[in-house]
Amino acid sequence: AAAAREEAFGGKPPELAGPLTLAQSINAALADGLLDHPQMAIFGEDVAAKGGVYGVTKGLRDRFGVARVFDTLLDETSVLGLGLGAGLAGMLPVPEIQYLAYLHNAEDQLRGEAATMQFFSRGAFRNPMVVRVAGLAYQEGFGGHFHNDNSVAVLRDVPGLVVAVPARPDDAAPMLRTCLASAAVDGSVCVFLEPIALYHTRDLYADGDGEWLAGYPEPGAWVAGHVPVGRARVYRVGSADDLTIITFGNGVRMSLRAAAVLAEEGVGTRVVDLRWLAPLPVADIIRESSATGRVLVVDETRRSGGVGEGVIAALVDAGYVGAARRVAGVDSFVPLGPAARHVLVSAEAITDGARTLLAR
Repeated sequence: AAAAREEAFGGKPPELAGPLTLAQSINAALADGLLDHPQMAIFGEDVAAKGGVYGVTKGLRDRFGVARVFDTLLDETSVLGLGLGAGLAGMLPVPEIQYLAYLHNAEDQLRGEAATMQFFSRGAFRNPMVVRVAGLAYQEGFGGHFHNDNSVAVLRDVPGLVVAVPARPDDAAPMLRTCLASAAVDGSVCVFLEPIALYHTRDLYADGDGEWLAGYPEPGAWVAGHVPVGRARVYRVGSADDLTIITFGNGVRMSLRAAAVLAEEGVGTRVVDLRWLAPLPVADIIRESSATGRVLVVDETRRSGGVGEGVIAALVDAGYVGAARRVAGVDSFVPLGPAARHVLVSAEAITDGARTLLAR
């Protein structure tokens, strides 16, 4: 399919475009997905003509046509309902929910229909789909809980539902390919939760460092870079022997920044990006926690019903006997403007939490 790919990308494949942002990497992976899966269709509010609120689906309609990339009504129940029918009809639907907060009024389409179809039919029917959702918090200049929702509890307790949260561009593309393959082959229902605040982030430690950008691998390198469902990614800072930080999404970037500060104080940290919230990468959690005996769980969702509770429970169930501490969002909706800083996790709070844990 090299010729088709050359045509789809106008002779400029993403692997030759230089380092990409998270949004650009997802866009390229969606294009490659449309090439690899003839039955795949992308649809949702503003995904076609506008290219998405944040430009993530920009240009896909022009390249693949209105039959495969199209706009829908401004109604999440209709969006997911269309996905249900498309999946039953043998297609690979990739619906987009514009914001995480907008999912809740249509969530039963996933819980009561899509994720239960195989279970209740003994495998005779299935509703495969990959639901892309722009979500989580930390948007600058665009606040309020309707556009900065940090609650994923409603997704994590649906049996069989796969929940992916890519933080970096070099994870986003392979994770999306995994979700598409899982849906196409196994009939899985996947929620691909994309951190809005990281869509166009370029830097990690200082302005202009480009450390949050990444190259896009050519198809021949995809197998080597495969990201299985339920496997974490580990970053080692310094000796990586003193502290383990377990996190995901926006917490990955903040934790790496905190780890750099701690490294100047002689503290070696391993930062574990969960990548998958369901199923949790339990084996990776246990291994990396046991390696240091000190675990700081950084959870940008809420303290009650958040991801951190599942991580701590996994440690307890495995007999972990080291020290553990949580830094999590406050049990509150995300308020407007600067007030959001009072309820969301910060890099400073992570650093302080780590120092408290190390002082035990």
